Amino acid sequence: MSEITKISLVFDLSSWQNPSMEKHNLSETLELYRKPFMDLLYEAHQVHRAHHNTNHIQKCTLLSIKTGGCPENCSYCPQSAHYKTDLKSEALMDLEKVEKAINQAKQEGAERFCMGAAWREIRDGKQFDQVIEMIKRVKQADMEACVTLGMLTEQQAKKLKEAGLDAYNHNLDTGREYYDKIIQTRQFDDRLKTIKHVSEAGISVCSGGILGMGETDADRCSMLVELANLDPQPESVPVNLLIPVEGTPLENQSPVDPLDMVRMIATARILMPKSRIRLSAGRTEMSRETQTLAYFAGANSIFLGDKLLTRDNPEVSSDEKLFSDLGVQSHWQ
Repeated sequence: MSEITKISLVFDLSSWQNPSMEKHNLSETLELYRKPFMDLLYEAHQVHRAHHNTNHIQKCTLLSIKTGGCPENCSYCPQSAHYKTDLKSEALMDLEKVEKAINQAKQEGAERFCMGAAWREIRDGKQFDQVIEMIKRVKQADMEACVTLGMLTEQQAKKLKEAGLDAYNHNLDTGREYYDKIIQTRQFDDRLKTIKHVSEAGISVCSGGILGMGETDADRCSMLVELANLDPQPESVPVNLLIPVEGTPLENQSPVDPLDMVRMIATARILMPKSRIRLSAGRTEMSRETQTLAYFAGANSIFLGDKLLTRDNPEVSSDEKLFSDLGVQSHWQ
């Protein structure tokens, strides 16, 4: 490596190691995303190493507590009532089943227990009270609690905080410019409004998106810019690969190039140095080598369990084998 290249890489790293709330922009982010792969990977790993233990992966578990029948028309989602898929709608899960899942997750080494409900928005009343009780049970098991319930009011966010909720997931899904190609029943700014309510209530924000929905590089980077410009930046950023589901508008989408996924992880890590970057949906389609590159690029969180809401997820044993081979531990070990 020439001295000029060394200086260039050091300069790039120093500009990201001490993040201020100076706004990121699309052109610079797109330039970063399109860097030569090895340079991007090197820079991302240096940022990752400066802010995290690179041999620790956070383990989370995600449970669908209310499945299907959602009035939103998200083009990727088998839980939407707008599409005919093989998914059967189910009512809100009872507390006993949720508690059983909490205990299993604890035994498998999960640090965070996440619960997802297929609602456009959570309404006050009996079901909201049930979710509050579920959160309390997670906390009693000495795990972090996270939920995704759709849109929230300011008052609902405060109630969730009072119940002990640690994090709220509300994905942007894609960039602002591409958003209405994927979803028409909710506006992009509606998502930002819920994120604002969550953040102001003192709950950590979990927000990311999905790759492989026909978006461009610019759309992907636009989403990252929106996330990176939040104040504070998200505590965790899930990066999902589209799982095409028969019956949805995106059922025939082509797979994402694995290196593009790693580029996304690396760019997210550089823009959001302190956030957890979570490999989420689509890991069943990733080789061990692709996942390893993603961890090197800055991913440091996964979902455990054979189901991720309604889709398949790698078996716990296969994750443990890879982590053992890499010398990686979870925070519970």
